[in-house]
Amino acid sequence: MTTLPPTLPLARFKVLDLTRVRAGPTCVRQLADWGADVIKIEAPAGDSGLGGARHGPDFWNLHRNKRSLTLDLKAPEGRDIFYKLVAQSDVVVENYRPDVKDRLKIDWATLEKINPRLVYASISGFGQDGPYRDRPGFDQIAQGMGGLMSITGLPGQGPVRVGIPVADLTAGIFAAQGILIALLDREASGKGQWVQSSLLGAQIAMLDFQAARWTIGGEIPEQAGNDHPTSIPTGVFATADGHINIAAAGNDIYHRLCRALGREDLATQPDYATDTNRSKNRKALNAEIEAVTRTKTSAAWIDNLNAAGVPCGPINTMDQVFADPQVQHLGMARPVQHPTRGTVGLVGQAISMSRSKWEIRNTTPEQGEHTDAILTELGLDASAISALRGKKVV
Repeated sequence: MTTLPPTLPLARFKVLDLTRVRAGPTCVRQLADWGADVIKIEAPAGDSGLGGARHGPDFWNLHRNKRSLTLDLKAPEGRDIFYKLVAQSDVVVENYRPDVKDRLKIDWATLEKINPRLVYASISGFGQDGPYRDRPGFDQIAQGMGGLMSITGLPGQGPVRVGIPVADLTAGIFAAQGILIALLDREASGKGQWVQSSLLGAQIAMLDFQAARWTIGGEIPEQAGNDHPTSIPTGVFATADGHINIAAAGNDIYHRLCRALGREDLATQPDYATDTNRSKNRKALNAEIEAVTRTKTSAAWIDNLNAAGVPCGPINTMDQVFADPQVQHLGMARPVQHPTRGTVGLVGQAISMSRSKWEIRNTTPEQGEHTDAILTELGLDASAISALRGKKVV
């Protein structure tokens, strides 16, 4: 069995990972990085490519810190092994379509009877019930249905998807949060529970103030391009050698910006003197600002504006992101040794804590790499494991 450093805060928990593609693996990665003993359960025949190439950067980044067990959950012997694992585990995470787990007899109602302390997490496209329950769900579908594509892009451009799978990622992160809440509740109640998140629900939650503009104010947000929809002037401005972001929200910061630009007159000019007027005259104000920012390089403006207390920054390509000294200080690219590729960099966690730590301890396992070890932990001997292999149960 894998020995985990005792300092990792989730080392006492065992997690059974039935997830594929992205939302579910994102959830489980949160638990694995903070020390949980994660067993990734995979079909012996593979997953038909869902989740990308096994040795690609995406798969590697999602499935680090796990052990891999191949197991045919459709076979009675495979299900029996799974039930034995459930009896000694703390968490099960799945992101099948809602009806699949019922057919496999690995649903919450079934597993709760085996282990009443179990925390069972389900991630779906649209929820575990309701009119869209059985629809297949993918990130871009949720981005569209959840309103994000209607507010992304240049005005009049038409719908635009965001450049990351934000619905997948946040559904996974919300599920991980729910699992941790359920584990805390279990300490008081002694009982597990069913945690649910969906791509559609996560996407709408992430709209935040844009959604509240409708639910509270009855306002339908529109595309604003690189401009912030309500905080003006905030956006992208051309410089002598590229572009930078400037965020001058509120009167105090706006006045600092005007002084730093040498355009104090813009602070008192009636068309721009108030938040309301700056919103009405956004295009004209942006043009006034950009006429000045074009006179110096991006680096010069970033130094000058930050010194003046005006939030601003570069617009980096991915190589520039990871070359940035602050990004390197935060440790957002973590090196790990791979048995065939040598040192590779995986994307780090965004949370740091004063005492508790996270670690990338192991690279993504080969399919079924730990099958024999895990079955041995369950008490199966070599002949029993050989028989299961003969039947293609593992």
